[in-house]
Amino acid sequence: MVKRRLRLFLKVIVILYFASLLVHLVSALTLDTIIEFRSVQFSSTNLPSEMDGYKIAFITDTHSISSDELEKAVSELNRRQLDLLVLGGDFNPDNEELINSLKVLSGVVTTDGIYGVEGNHDYYTWLFSAMERCSINPLSNSGAHIRNRFYLAGVADFWNRIADVEKAIEDAEKDDFVILIAHNPDITMKQNTESIDLILSGHTHGGHITFFGIWAPMLTLQKTISDYGQRFMSGWSESRDGIPVYVSNGAGKYTDVPRIFARPQIIILTLRAE
Repeated sequence: MVKRRLRLFLKVIVILYFASLLVHLVSALTLDTIIEFRSVQFSSTNLPSEMDGYKIAFITDTHSISSDELEKAVSELNRRQLDLLVLGGDFNPDNEELINSLKVLSGVVTTDGIYGVEGNHDYYTWLFSAMERCSINPLSNSGAHIRNRFYLAGVADFWNRIADVEKAIEDAEKDDFVILIAHNPDITMKQNTESIDLILSGHTHGGHITFFGIWAPMLTLQKTISDYGQRFMSGWSESRDGIPVYVSNGAGKYTDVPRIFARPQIIILTLRAE
């Protein structure tokens, strides 16, 4: 009787294992290949009332995404009536492909322009030169007043260069609403972020390969991607100072490694004045 129950238990385990494997394979071949346009809202008492409803698209980690995929994304974004487009770094490292990607992205129509930072896979001199040729504004430990009392800042990627949050926001006024773009969210645990209202990051790819979107081995079993495990896996988190950090899964994939339960994303952020 005990042996029979044990065999039944083992059969159930085997069935569940293969069923789980099949579900993950189907996800990798279907949904995980399609970019999600995820709508996110952020409310703040510091946001100027006239900016209520301000809409920002955040695209990061495009990597080796094809021009066709980007063109489809741009067409969708142009239906969203955007105020601002922000790029979070990690483009295709091939210079020709990089320029092609930026040319496509420069076709996004916004009221206040396009700004971007570098990622750890970018050669920042190539990237910033290509950005400027495509009328995209690079941010490198620097910032700009986009509107009255709205300051957008961006930092260098600290894996490649010296990231300086303090320098990036030094031109912001005391009562400004401040958004910081930082490719790698780990920087928010290493430097002071108290004067910032919201931080947008990428880098972790939502774990890239996960177990039902809950557990990401590449983030938890090694420290090569993030020093903070799954803290910055995907979605809302906080800096060491309690400042909201939103981490996008990113829009592309790295080389030929498939995403599994870490669907590619473009974030549509709507700001609300409280």
